[in-house]
Amino acid sequence: MPDYSRLVKAYDIRGAVPSELNTDIAAKAGAVFIRLTGAERIVTARDMRDTSPALAEAFAAGANRAGAEVIDAGLGSTDYLYYCSGSLDLPGVMITASHNPAGDNGIKLCRAGAAPIGEETGLAQIRTWLEDDDIPEQAPVPGTTVRRELLAEYAAHLNSLVGLGGIRRLKVAVDAGNGMAGHTVPAVFDGLPIDLVPLYFELDGTFPHHEANPLDPKNLLDLQALVKESGADIGLAFDGDADRCFFIDETGAAVSPSAIVGLVAARELAKSPGSAIIHNVITSAAAVEIIREHGGIPVRSRVGHSFMKALMADHDAVFGGEHSGHYYFRDFWRADTGMLTALHVLAALGEQDRPMSELVADYSRYAASGEINSRVADTTATLSTVEAAYRDRDQVTTDRMDGLTVAFGDGRWYNLRPSNTEPLLRLNVEAPDPTSMATLRDEVLGLVREPDRTS
Repeated sequence: MPDYSRLVKAYDIRGAVPSELNTDIAAKAGAVFIRLTGAERIVTARDMRDTSPALAEAFAAGANRAGAEVIDAGLGSTDYLYYCSGSLDLPGVMITASHNPAGDNGIKLCRAGAAPIGEETGLAQIRTWLEDDDIPEQAPVPGTTVRRELLAEYAAHLNSLVGLGGIRRLKVAVDAGNGMAGHTVPAVFDGLPIDLVPLYFELDGTFPHHEANPLDPKNLLDLQALVKESGADIGLAFDGDADRCFFIDETGAAVSPSAIVGLVAARELAKSPGSAIIHNVITSAAAVEIIREHGGIPVRSRVGHSFMKALMADHDAVFGGEHSGHYYFRDFWRADTGMLTALHVLAALGEQDRPMSELVADYSRYAASGEINSRVADTTATLSTVEAAYRDRDQVTTDRMDGLTVAFGDGRWYNLRPSNTEPLLRLNVEAPDPTSMATLRDEVLGLVREPDRTS
């Protein structure tokens, strides 16, 4: 009996193939997805993993059995699927496990217009139907599957949102990590004033060179070396399904995603003055300051795309960004897209003469720890203990929007959040200078990692 409580997660369906996820489950998921959405047509896409074609075919077969037509959009990134869902105004399905290991795969779902489906907006119901084996009967007239390639339209749409025709010529190193950026980057960059230096563009779901997860610094090393060796103006690193993008400056240094939030927010506010910008609880205070300085309204969110996208809709926000490398755009159906973010950054770089390191310095004001994980026996008890240590100090504020955030009123703050899947606490610290950041970081870690609190 499949463990659907493990397989159907907060944001998607994801697990090892075939021990946790297989074609039988994918077909059942296809059928209940049609029940959930009531759709007569849906659109699907898939990544380059060896198991993706069979899972995509099975999902489509289940949807056909439930009476729906399936438009198979073929290979693409997750934001390509969002484009297909948005432009066709159809519910969408992406077969991918993003940056997970090669043996995993998954199913991301959205409603028409790329509206997210998460735990509270459909996945819990899907889990219940699968657990109960409550699968729709075959429709009197089964649907069919048709193939429709939309990559050229996707590329044209992105280029219509950010014009790069007038920028200075740039040398751009791109690490696709053997993921879907190797398929989408050439299409999007075609005809632009860009000299592309490709790295690991061969589609290979075994990820032979490194994990397709640029959030881990070790997976940026090859790109950092390539940028310096090739004399590139900038480096772009995409994750496996290419919905996230990380940036390397011309010196080989990684650029803080919070600096990218500030940079893109300023550009979007120039087009839509006074708009709301969504940021999460671990985004740098510099980004919040920059949003206000450019006349925007910063709106704070919990970490995670379902919370970000909900606030994007509630506030009609023009842009939203997370420190994890997810960036959301109102003119891209409020969905996250690493490729559109890359175009914004390339435009900002190419519209002026300074190097990338100097450009992003305008958006970087504080010293940050990066995310530090600690394994503890009881995350709830540890959070309460840490909160009690700071709550009654002068000029200190605490809140529990997402884990525990403690701010000191002098530019120092930290956030301590529990993992959704492991007994881990994730710490992010920021301060005006490296010394005060390190002092606060070590102080908080000392409380979190007391011997009687760790497992």
